[in-house]
Amino acid sequence: MSTKTNQLEISETTRTGNSNAFTKPPIVGVIFLGRKRPGFDMEWGRQMEERVRARLRHSGFTIFEPSEKAVDDASLRWVFAACEEKHAEVIVLLQTTMGDGRLAPTVAQLWPDPPVLWATPENPVEDMVSSCSLVGTHAWASTLAQMGHTFEIVYGDPDAAGTQQRFAEAVRLAATVRRLRSVRLGVVGGQAPGYFAMGADPFTVHQGLGVQLQTYSLIEFENMVHSFGDDVVATDVAKVKALGIPHKDTTDEDLPMASRLYLAMKAFLDTENLDALSVRCWPEMPNVFGQWPYLGISRLVDEGRAVTCEGDADGAIANWIGESLGMGRCYLSDWLEHDAETITLWHIGAAPFSLSPPVGEPGGPQIARHFNIKKPTVIESTIRAGMPITLLRFWRLNGAYYLTAREGETLKPKRHLMGTNGLARLNREDPREWFEELCHEGMPHHLVVFAGHHAAMLRRLARILNIRFI
Repeated sequence: MSTKTNQLEISETTRTGNSNAFTKPPIVGVIFLGRKRPGFDMEWGRQMEERVRARLRHSGFTIFEPSEKAVDDASLRWVFAACEEKHAEVIVLLQTTMGDGRLAPTVAQLWPDPPVLWATPENPVEDMVSSCSLVGTHAWASTLAQMGHTFEIVYGDPDAAGTQQRFAEAVRLAATVRRLRSVRLGVVGGQAPGYFAMGADPFTVHQGLGVQLQTYSLIEFENMVHSFGDDVVATDVAKVKALGIPHKDTTDEDLPMASRLYLAMKAFLDTENLDALSVRCWPEMPNVFGQWPYLGISRLVDEGRAVTCEGDADGAIANWIGESLGMGRCYLSDWLEHDAETITLWHIGAAPFSLSPPVGEPGGPQIARHFNIKKPTVIESTIRAGMPITLLRFWRLNGAYYLTAREGETLKPKRHLMGTNGLARLNREDPREWFEELCHEGMPHHLVVFAGHHAAMLRRLARILNIRFI
């Protein structure tokens, strides 16, 4: 069989400031399932293939298409080998005219991750069945489901905006599931005292999501904090000053230690090859370093790095997943209080700058001291009002993972609160009922907040991860 390949390479700019390779656009292997004997409207199928190829050139992903179609077991194995040689992270299978359903079990053997099954429409102007693409895709889906192999489905015309969005989401979902098996999570010092449900068990984390967990002591972190020369710290202090964030009750003298804490967290991510990190900030850090690490966490999260406080390991994983799915920056929040319509979102002051009003405007970020233990440096800010948001949480209970997500919008807070202040109104749900249900399901301390509405995509993520959605 020929080894000639036909490759379409499209690049997408990585999000600014994000050096995490796992959030780069995945390479997508596109496999067309052919027929050994003609059937249906072969000309319609050919036209649909060309329309798919033309659309993929503008998909924003790196696309690789093997030079031949998969028509039997041998050719299917060859095209998969060609995709793997090009380091494809996602496999898309299309049958613009109905392919051989007997090949589905081979896909389940060759590809342990969720494939994307894309069905294209019938010819709308003919009186004969032109492709049976959706019928064939349905047959494949039922076979894979019976084999316990998850997948994503796309159906529609490649030129339709809804199809394009569904395709992009399906690719990101499939890539996220695959990449989770290589994610390396670090936790410094364990979870905050008394918050047992946030504690991370390395075996449950791996069995549930495929993630590797590594733990580090505060002594190791302290050694990293003091490892930077004064010149390196001064250079970073200059970067902080260039952000133009005003002081509330702090001074420039507080910035060198804030920079050391930032540099230490960043160094752990880079030198320990970590994709996500959570640090136990209280009660030890202000006593050991004289400061809180929250300015550093705000900066790192705004740079696209998955970093959380209080040793919240699953919160860090959720942060990473949001980045991988293209949901943007993450705000880790307490569920402070609620009524029949709203949830008060408050935390100690580590929200990313991009979720607050601009510097200098009311509610914009300020460098401040902690609301309770009056030591620097936190970011005091208000989450922007009038923003669509998704509230979500991953957690573990009885050895299994769970996911919840709800959509809403932010409102102007009813009163000022030191730290990070926000107010959320859910769409079509009473927060009191959701809170009570989550308490009985063992959901831990924090909500994870992203801009935009993503609940439907997260429900699909839970399905292909085989975890329960609440």
